Amino acid sequence: MAPQRPKGAGALDKDIPALSPAPVPPRSNELYAALDLGTNSCRMLIAQPRGSGFHVVDSFSKSVQLGAGLEKTGRLSRGSMARTIQALRICQQKLRRNKVQKMRLVATEACRRAHNGAEFMRRIQRETGLKLDIIRPEEEAQLAVISCAPLVSRKTENLLVVDIGGGSTELVWIDISKVPKADRARSIMRLQGGFNQAKSDVPSARVVDWISVPLGVATLRDQFSDVEDDAARFALMSWFFEENLTDFTPYQTIQSQKRFQIVGTSGTVTTVAASHLNLKRYDRTKVDGLSMSSAQIDKVIHSYIAMGPGGRRADPRIGQDRAALIMSGAAILQALMRCWPTDRLSVADRGLREGLLYAQMSADGVLEEGVF
Repeated sequence: MAPQRPKGAGALDKDIPALSPAPVPPRSNELYAALDLGTNSCRMLIAQPRGSGFHVVDSFSKSVQLGAGLEKTGRLSRGSMARTIQALRICQQKLRRNKVQKMRLVATEACRRAHNGAEFMRRIQRETGLKLDIIRPEEEAQLAVISCAPLVSRKTENLLVVDIGGGSTELVWIDISKVPKADRARSIMRLQGGFNQAKSDVPSARVVDWISVPLGVATLRDQFSDVEDDAARFALMSWFFEENLTDFTPYQTIQSQKRFQIVGTSGTVTTVAASHLNLKRYDRTKVDGLSMSSAQIDKVIHSYIAMGPGGRRADPRIGQDRAALIMSGAAILQALMRCWPTDRLSVADRGLREGLLYAQMSADGVLEEGVF
């Protein structure tokens, strides 16, 4: 399956303020939910608008391995669908218990690619009462971008947002060099309505190019499952992923860029960050927004290779669910750091769910304006 790209680029006028750390009285008592059914995990947030962001009141995360076997058969298996239905029933109970009326529930790459993906959506609605939408790669990329906007430095002029998923990896290259420094992060938030927008006289974020590579931590691992040597498999995965970037315009024309920033969002990125910090227990406040150098990332990855599969399974910083996927994710991360003109990565513990919440709340006008 070839990577998917847009026909153009652009920006949008709509404002979506970012999460504020200050305790601000909510403008609405109504709760919102966002559910992301990915190739590997089912995750949900339930939140209340607060100031220019939101306060999470309940959450759910479970590894369901929905895409298991998809590379070979082109279909979602009975076992993976049964695990997912079980997880979604728990989500349905949480939604009912919290009396959530406003929600956006989406499925991504595994359901896009599976021949029985649409059929599975109908089954989910029959058995759980939940209606999930299979979203396009472009919308997935847009949601990742707006969720990461608060982490963009005012000094940044060129930005690469990377979302490493289970079944695909989205990359969005954004030029904000002509946007006033104070408005750069906010201008990125305005992209949630689409990357193909009419030109404007007002300086705005410009999407130079974006790509959805149909390789994520699960699909890339499956493609090289027959390679027995651990280090060789890692090297092959990294170079294979880079080969799939050749249609990405910035990859072809890249020059030394000043004020360039990569923001990475995924379980891979946050796990590498937690390993770098040697956290005995995961702490989002220490991980989200952390800046890591290429040398620090390479050191962690080399430690993973030295551990071997058994050592990675036993490492509490990686965890049982992530152990089987961390090396394919690390291969993607290493390829990205090798390609672009920077030796630092900004870590984002946020993604599709946060983007879904921002989009819903902004559309309803329940977020404070003018705060960022």
